[in-house]
Amino acid sequence: MAHNMVKKERVGGNSRKYQREQSQTETVMPVYTQPQDLVSPFGQLGIDISDSDLRETAYEILVGACRSTGGKPLTYISQSEKTDRAPAATLMASPSLQRSLTSTAASRVKKALGLKSSASLKRRGEESEGKSKRSVTVGEMMRVQMRVSEQTDSRIRRALLRVAAGQLGRRMETMVLPLEFLQQFKASDFPNQQQEFEAWQRRNLKILEAGLLLHPCVPLDKTDSAPKRLRMIIQSSLEKPIETGKNSESMQALRSVVMSLACRSFDGSVSDTCHWADGYPLNLKLYQMLLESCFDVNEETSVIEEVDEVLELMKKTWPILGINQMLHNLCFLWILFHRFVTTGEVESDLLLASNNLLVEVEKDARTTVDSVYSKILSSTLSSIMGWAEKRLLSYRDIFDSDNIESMQNVVSLGVLSAKILVEDISHNYHKKRKDTDVARDRVDSYIRSSLRKAFVQKLEKLKSSQRSSKSKKNNIPLLAILAQDISELAFSEKAVYSPVLKGWHPLAAGVSVATLHSCYGNELKQFVASVSELTPDALQVLKAADKLEKDLVQIAVEDAVNSDDGGKSVIREMPPYEAEAVIVTLVKDWIKTRVDRLKEWIDRNLQLEVWDPQANKEHFAPSAIEVLRIIDDTLEAFFLLPIPMHSVLVPDLMKALDRCLQHYVSKIKSGCGSRSSFVPTLPPMTRCSTGSKFGVFKKKDKSHLTQRKSQVGNTNGDSLFGVPQLCVRISTLQLIRLELGVFKKRIVAHLGNPESDIADRLGKMFELSESACIEGILQLCEATAYKVVFHELTHVLWDGLYMGEVSTSRIEPFLQELEQYLEVISTTVHDRVRTRVITDVMKASFDCFLLVLLAGGPSRAFTLQDSVIIEEDFKFLTDLFWSNGDGLPSEIIDKFSKVVKNVLPLYHTDTESLIEQFKHVTLENLGSSAKSRLPLPPTSGQWSPNEPNTLLRVLCYRDDEAAAKFLKKTYNLPKKL
Repeated sequence: MAHNMVKKERVGGNSRKYQREQSQTETVMPVYTQPQDLVSPFGQLGIDISDSDLRETAYEILVGACRSTGGKPLTYISQSEKTDRAPAATLMASPSLQRSLTSTAASRVKKALGLKSSASLKRRGEESEGKSKRSVTVGEMMRVQMRVSEQTDSRIRRALLRVAAGQLGRRMETMVLPLEFLQQFKASDFPNQQQEFEAWQRRNLKILEAGLLLHPCVPLDKTDSAPKRLRMIIQSSLEKPIETGKNSESMQALRSVVMSLACRSFDGSVSDTCHWADGYPLNLKLYQMLLESCFDVNEETSVIEEVDEVLELMKKTWPILGINQMLHNLCFLWILFHRFVTTGEVESDLLLASNNLLVEVEKDARTTVDSVYSKILSSTLSSIMGWAEKRLLSYRDIFDSDNIESMQNVVSLGVLSAKILVEDISHNYHKKRKDTDVARDRVDSYIRSSLRKAFVQKLEKLKSSQRSSKSKKNNIPLLAILAQDISELAFSEKAVYSPVLKGWHPLAAGVSVATLHSCYGNELKQFVASVSELTPDALQVLKAADKLEKDLVQIAVEDAVNSDDGGKSVIREMPPYEAEAVIVTLVKDWIKTRVDRLKEWIDRNLQLEVWDPQANKEHFAPSAIEVLRIIDDTLEAFFLLPIPMHSVLVPDLMKALDRCLQHYVSKIKSGCGSRSSFVPTLPPMTRCSTGSKFGVFKKKDKSHLTQRKSQVGNTNGDSLFGVPQLCVRISTLQLIRLELGVFKKRIVAHLGNPESDIADRLGKMFELSESACIEGILQLCEATAYKVVFHELTHVLWDGLYMGEVSTSRIEPFLQELEQYLEVISTTVHDRVRTRVITDVMKASFDCFLLVLLAGGPSRAFTLQDSVIIEEDFKFLTDLFWSNGDGLPSEIIDKFSKVVKNVLPLYHTDTESLIEQFKHVTLENLGSSAKSRLPLPPTSGQWSPNEPNTLLRVLCYRDDEAAAKFLKKTYNLPKKL
């Protein structure tokens, strides 16, 4: 604490300093600047009187009190008569003042207060060893300690000798010392005569005014005229000094009014004790002057070793000043504390002594109901507590590891003061004090206030730093740096301050981190509210917040290990930041944004896609390649996100991408048709027109065949669903399917060894899109095949094969054109699905071949001899797909040609046998109800030699009379549609 000190005359060390000849002027004492936050508890006197005047009055009382306790009257020896050999003669009559100061024993008072011995004790011990050195009396030491000059001391003792001579045996507490002194001296008794005399007289009158008028021990009676008369006397003395002297009229008037006021009692009787200096706060101000002498004049922070003897002397003034042990303890507490503060707070022993004495004050406060004491107690402790709490409410600004021991004393001082005040208030007002832990509550408030201020300082410093640098420190967001700073702050709090505060608050560290958690949480909440998308800054802040929270919770948990509630109360104060949950939400938003953009891109670009097989050499759709690239980039960006929960969030990303790809796949196959889109509706059952070998086609009328044939192999048609375009779609789906596997491996590699539940979810990655790809490939392969056979080649198969004369409308044209389509398919479709497409083309060809034979309409008719041609044409068809072993495997051809091969034998079976076989199968399938008339069997489409509808159709297309008669008779089938 900064303070100003006027340069004082140093008094000689120990016994020598008391032997030095004193000058005629009073020793100048240090002047301390009262700290702004330290208010004197004793209030103001309301008169213009200096500490020097108060000190001189206090010294007069001390000397008078000591004189009154001696058995002999004081003997005055003038200054000129004193010799170095007999200094003690000045205090002959006071055994207590005459005691020698040669002992070097440690002070009991200092030991009790925890004060260490000063250097002066050692010096005095060394000096006492010299034979030429002599002892010094307590009285002489007190004079020097109270900065009273020898001239003043001599005058005081001379006055006391005169008083004693005139009033033998009268006790000092029955006298009004200022009144007696005024009567004993004239201007001629002062070196500077008139000026000094007037100042001395004014001092004594002011003391009378303070003690009898302003702060009387016994309240003034409004009807009493004495106070008014005394005021008039004092007022007139300011204009003209009072004529002193025993017989002067003015002195007689003054004595009369002063004694009438001083000898009043509470019950109205005449008191044998004069109440002139025992009114509050005058008595405390005077006693304060006495207690100040306990401090060494040469070491302002050191209590003298003779404090025991000095305090014993001061007790003699108690009857005059109205002091008791409790008031003494309270005043001495303030003196010790005040000296610690005003001397820069450097002597921790004074703080420790204040604490120890405060413990005694606490005991006193419990045993008294004195209202005056309670008022002084409240004022004193409020001032001490105010000073302490100003430091403790921001203790990190005041204390550090170097002075942490003094912090313990300051906390003790503040907490104990608060506790006494609470108990005193409850005691005075007869309140039942709530069962609260005052110490814990106060320390709790110290911690929270200090940590809030420390947090604000950290935050403001960072903001200022960023403003001044005009750029982020190392490109790190402010809240990320702040989180690190707060973590360091928490750990330093735990290491330095919490061990001290834990003596009063079992969860000191927990409260500190809960406070920091709340402060940072408020800033984080505002930040999160402003974040609308996942950015590097947002991630950095949230990760830093998550780490900070873990650090704070760890400290709180460790601090609460031995607490009653296990730290639950503190943990409840720390609602989770949920930084990870915020990160998860932001990442999900990030995923949604990316996927929504991809879906928009798909919808926009698929409208422009032409599925051109010439777009690239791999015959994949450019849009698919771009979609896969976007997905790959998204996966890469996702795993580059600096987040700790990739394994948790990757299923969300996969699910979103899976749906997006499924959407793309559905768009690819949409509108491409299916088997049913191209297979023609079977014509009504009819019988062939016998004798008409050419049907609707004549041998010479086949120009349309060449026209249709010229379009075969055209891969650049306008349709988006042409055969080449369908092939590109199939290849694209296969590409997507393969890339899904690549994506899966890449994701697993990024995650390493995920937990079992995550691994299970990863096992279903791209489940929807993979299933859609498989389904789409199957659909498009079949659609392509049936489109080729039933749409592109309908003119040479469905509309051309065996129309009219069988021998002149064989399968060769179909095979020639089909081969060209197979070439297109082979060069366009991905090799992994090429076999599938060609197999479906073969199936479609076989299906169409059977439809020509069994549902080709009335223009087709077959004789028994035609069966050889039919079987030969079918062999040509199967050979095309076998292609001398370079085509489809024989087992696949055999598998799908089995139905045709089972039906073909019916064409070289004679008509009668066919009719009998038809009757037998029909009766067998339909039962006895068919014996009277054979019903028309329904078309099942499951062609088989044992199926009635198949047998009936063979008979319908049999070109002979027997078949015609049976059909006419049995079903009356028409020859024409």
